[in-house]
Amino acid sequence: MSERLTVFKTYKLYVGGKFPRSESGRVYEVTDKKGNWLANVPLSSRKDARDAVVAARKAFGGWAGATAYNRGQILYRIAEMLEGRREQFAREVADAEGLSKSKAAVVVDAAIDRWVWYAGWTDKIAQVVGGGNPVAGPFFNLSSPEPTGVVTVLAPQESSFLGLVSVIAPVIATGNTAIVIASEKSPLPALSLGEVLATSDLPGGVVNILSGRTAEIAAPLAAHQDVNAIDLAGADAVLAKELEIAAADNLKRVLRPQPVDEVDWSATPGIDRMTAFLETKTVWHPTGSLGASGSSY
Repeated sequence: MSERLTVFKTYKLYVGGKFPRSESGRVYEVTDKKGNWLANVPLSSRKDARDAVVAARKAFGGWAGATAYNRGQILYRIAEMLEGRREQFAREVADAEGLSKSKAAVVVDAAIDRWVWYAGWTDKIAQVVGGGNPVAGPFFNLSSPEPTGVVTVLAPQESSFLGLVSVIAPVIATGNTAIVIASEKSPLPALSLGEVLATSDLPGGVVNILSGRTAEIAAPLAAHQDVNAIDLAGADAVLAKELEIAAADNLKRVLRPQPVDEVDWSATPGIDRMTAFLETKTVWHPTGSLGASGSSY
C-alpha cells in the first residue's frame, strides 16, 4: 500500500464573510522559528485593503444597531467554536510562536477566555462610561457611548494569537467593525480564526482579516477616508509615526502602541481598548413646563 500524502491547508484572506485569495495572486512563505516552511499565505494588496473597508462599512450599521446582549451572545459563540478547535489552534500557535504544545495550549485557552471576558462586557460598558449628568437647570442630561465606526487593527507581531484576540474582541464588542492586519511573521492562527468567525453567527464584514506586509497594507488604510480609527498595536515606532501622520488627514482616532517590553497580553485587560473606540452622545431633555421636546449633540 502506497504511503498517503498529506493534504496541505490552503490559507486565504477573510473579507466580507468570504475567503478570497489576494486579487494580486501573490503569496509569501511563512516559516516557523527554526526556518522550516509552514505554508504559503496571501500577500494582500491595496485593492484587498479597499475591499475590506467596503465590507466593514457595509456591515457597520447592522452590527452597531444590534443589541449589546446579542453581540455578547455572538462573542460567546466565537469562544465556543474556538474551544471545539482547540487542538488545531494549539498546533498552529506552537509552530507560529515557537512554543511547546503544552504552552501553546495555555495560550489558546487564554484566548478563548478572553472572548468570554469581552462577551460579558458588551451589555455593561454603557453603564460604566455613560449615565446621567448633573446640570444647573430644568433638564435631564444623559450621556451614552456609541461605536466609532470602521477600525483598522494592526495585530501584535509577537504573542500573535493571544495578542490578536486581545485587540479584535474589544473593537467588535462595542459595535465597531474591524479590518485586521495579521502578524506578518505569524499569520496562520489569524487566518484560521477567520474560519471560526465564519461559523459563529458573526455577520460577514464585521471582522475582515488580511495577511501580508504590514506596512504595505497599513499605509492605504491609515489614509483611507472611510476608516474612522486605527489601533497601532503591531507597529514599530517608525511605522507608527508614519501611520499616525496619514491618519490625521481625516481626524481618525489613533490608539498608539505600547513598547513591546511593557505589554503583557496575559494580564486581565481593563476597559481602555473598548473606550478607545467609543464616542459619547449627550442628550438634553427639558423637564417641567418647558415641554417634551429634546435636543442632543
